[in-house]
Amino acid sequence: MRVLIVEDDAPLRGGLQSVLELAGHRTATCADGLQASHLLESEPFDLVVLDLGLPRRDGLDVLRRWRARGGTTPVLVLSARDQTTQKVQGLDAGADDYLNKPFERTEFEARVRALLRRGQSPMQRIGCLSWDAAQRRLTINGEDVPLTRNESVVLEALMRPPGQIVSKAQLAARCSADHIAVSDNEVEVYVYRLRRKLAIAPDARIKTVRGLGYCLMAAGADE
Repeated sequence: MRVLIVEDDAPLRGGLQSVLELAGHRTATCADGLQASHLLESEPFDLVVLDLGLPRRDGLDVLRRWRARGGTTPVLVLSARDQTTQKVQGLDAGADDYLNKPFERTEFEARVRALLRRGQSPMQRIGCLSWDAAQRRLTINGEDVPLTRNESVVLEALMRPPGQIVSKAQLAARCSADHIAVSDNEVEVYVYRLRRKLAIAPDARIKTVRGLGYCLMAAGADE
């Protein structure tokens, strides 16, 4: 999963990033509201961790504007604004959950897991291929198939939902970590390696859609 962390406190931002990356997620970070708005409009994320007291644009304003434009990604608000009326404001603005500062790491991790589970099927299948998004586990004919982190990212994107075309740029954005960009050529390598691992699944394949990207589809499906 790819998570955007919006937090102006550098030590806390770095700590959250470490926790999320240890859990196997990719992260991008920023420290102000205007940059957050730009990232939300230009890159795909599976979760947003959002502080409210941000420079240049308040977190509530960021959230309201993004929801008004149709943004649907789950948002976990982190804030020292702990009065009930302030929590209500955050939830009414479009937050999916609200965690007061200071907080325990274990609670933060549990809330992240809960939000990432929402709206996702715990198990997705194409023929004999099964992908468990919660455990980031691929099985083919019941046998585990080990994947690297970026191979998992690519497969996860192609499984949501199967048959949908995903561009190289979208895959590159999902594979990119904070300040470490992934090129189109690297995406091609990940797709190549993933194809080799899926070769043992006779009823699923990754199709290249020339000029558009890739899609994962059942073998024999209409071209």
